[in-house]
Amino acid sequence: MPAATKSIGGVLKILKEDFPDITISKIRFLEGEGLISPERAPSGYRRYSERDITRLRYILDVQKNQYLPLKVIRENLEARDRGEEPAAPAPRAEAPVALDVVPPAPAASRSAGKKRPIHVTRKELLAMSGLTEAKLTELEQHELVVPRRGTAFYGRDALTVAVAARRLAAYGWDVRHLRALKQVAEREAAMIEQAVGARSRRRTASRADTAEVMRLVMYAHAALLRSATMN
Repeated sequence: MPAATKSIGGVLKILKEDFPDITISKIRFLEGEGLISPERAPSGYRRYSERDITRLRYILDVQKNQYLPLKVIRENLEARDRGEEPAAPAPRAEAPVALDVVPPAPAASRSAGKKRPIHVTRKELLAMSGLTEAKLTELEQHELVVPRRGTAFYGRDALTVAVAARRLAAYGWDVRHLRALKQVAEREAAMIEQAVGARSRRRTASRADTAEVMRLVMYAHAALLRSATMN
């Protein structure tokens, strides 16, 4: 057996440091999608070369930082196989820094900081989030994770909730806790609509007004939550 090849467990150990969410099932999913093609030992076990590991690193990196769908990742890998360099990924938008006082953001900087939209299938959502089929179904039944309106595809918010649900499970959180969060979010949404509605009686309200109020509420919510848990 070539010394350069590794078992799936060995690959998992190598990648865990940079990609803590990686699992054996996800590696096998990516193989099933044809994105990697490990060799098979006479015993039938998969053996991964350095090339396979490099491809896995690329796939996991663009999924983590760019939320690229598998279709685009496959096209990029095919370009790399032809010796071509795929388009450079856009830099990842950083999370907003918590502020005690939030200054009004110029319109130009608001638009510059927008994250790229994502558009993934249910199968891709399962692979990217690490959720089990049963857990995703449970979240969907309680409308905690839902596809984009009028489509069968999921967006960034659905992926965020799915990943958070899986990670929070380690702290004993389940659907009941997430439903409580959803109720809080719905109350805040109603308050935002009320605030924007009051402004619209004085002048024409815009989507920018809603976005600005939501931004301020999110900063205030984060600061109050941090204060309540750390003081």
